[in-house]
Amino acid sequence: MFYRPGQDHHGLPRNPFNALIVPRPIGWISSLAPDGTANLAPYSFFNGVSYSPPQVVFSAAARPHKKGEPYEPKDSQFNPEATGDFVCNMATLALKDAMNLSAEHVPPDVDEFVHAGVTKAPSETVNAPRVAESPIHMECKFLQGIDMKTREGVGPNKLIIGEVVGIHIDDSVLTDGFVDMDKVKPIGRLGYMDYVTVDDVWEMLRPD
Repeated sequence: MFYRPGQDHHGLPRNPFNALIVPRPIGWISSLAPDGTANLAPYSFFNGVSYSPPQVVFSAAARPHKKGEPYEPKDSQFNPEATGDFVCNMATLALKDAMNLSAEHVPPDVDEFVHAGVTKAPSETVNAPRVAESPIHMECKFLQGIDMKTREGVGPNKLIIGEVVGIHIDDSVLTDGFVDMDKVKPIGRLGYMDYVTVDDVWEMLRPD
């Protein structure tokens, strides 16, 4: 089959695009609103993009939106731009239900930590709180928000870039000084409503 996104209908039960870039790591983003309300939401359009300095990106994908109507950006996009920081918390198999609850659309004044049943932990270098139950956190300073191409009928697509300025790794997930993915059991996003658990790890050295 072949189709041109936005021009042709793919003819399948659901849009296959998300099933073509897999598995996608989940950026479980925590932030604070200017009024101090904590926000927590998962984003699978997320990744690390550089080493020096370490930087991460996530995309606050657009909601349906009619042209000319006011558009309220997602909290995970608005908060870092307004307050200057956010935290990427590792989503794990043990926390999958809490992560899923934090994906629910709720009003901006709802504290998603409470809604998801997880505990706030203070960060060392940023104001946004961490998910205490998560074994790994990356504290990030907001660097830039980039407006991406957007089709009519949806709100703006926005790419959020942050510099990692602090990293927490629970000693319980280290083995001989290495982060042990068999202990972390991170989860990733596949297509549709499917997820995957990282539990089959193998090593392959580069030729050089």
